[in-house]
Amino acid sequence: QVQLLESGGGSVEAGGSLTLSCKVSTYTSVAWFRQAPGKEREAVAAIIIGGSPSYPDSAEGRFTISQEHAKSMVHLQMNMLKPEDTGMYYCAATDDMKFRFSVLSAQLYKYWGQGTQVTVSS
Repeated sequence: QVQLLESGGGSVEAGGSLTLSCKVSTYTSVAWFRQAPGKEREAVAAIIIGGSPSYPDSAEGRFTISQEHAKSMVHLQMNMLKPEDTGMYYCAATDDMKFRFSVLSAQLYKYWGQGTQVTVSS
């Protein structure tokens, strides 16, 4: 069973930065998703263990996902935050060896964290 623990959410003014962290016991791919009130959950970044990151076009180069293997952590650095980035951010992981879905698809991930709130004020 994969275990995840998110941290790092909070409130920030527009233009500011936040780093979210996910401690994940084991994985083959980890992604960060967000869900704003009244909106569907969407991926903001994903990374395969030892591999390159993937981002949706909507990330606009403002988000960076990285791995810290020694601490079993995956970080999401978010810069130039906008009010529309407000939402609950979830870390998700899979330990599957073969991927039937895109790493940016929620369908790939079997394990989800509890979420951490990010609020960006204008």
